[in-house]
Amino acid sequence: QVQLVESGGGLVQAGGSLRVSCTASGRAFSSYAMGWFRQHPGKEREFVATISWGVGILYYADSVKGRFTISRDNAKNTVYLQMNSLKPEDTGVYYCAAKYYRGGHYYTGAEAYAYWGQGTQVTVSS
Repeated sequence: QVQLVESGGGLVQAGGSLRVSCTASGRAFSSYAMGWFRQHPGKEREFVATISWGVGILYYADSVKGRFTISRDNAKNTVYLQMNSLKPEDTGVYYCAAKYYRGGHYYTGAEAYAYWGQGTQVTVSS
């Protein structure tokens, strides 16, 4: 089992950058595929990015491709989401999620992830 805590959210102007982090407690972090999701007010949670256990597989939602970068540091039990060229529509609560999985597929559905953090607010002003 793993517990996840996000940090690094905040308020930024459009065009700016922000990095959110997610630190995991528990063992075997390197065996988990990690994902970032976000939720806009009044809408369902949506997929943003995922990274495999061995950092060999990265996948992004079309809406963030080329602007966001997911990465992980297994020695620090941490996954990051670097967000550049932010837009007002990137505003939302950002959640990290974990799935115990060492295979070669990636997962974009929230239902695939068993563990979730509490979320961190990102607000992009126009």
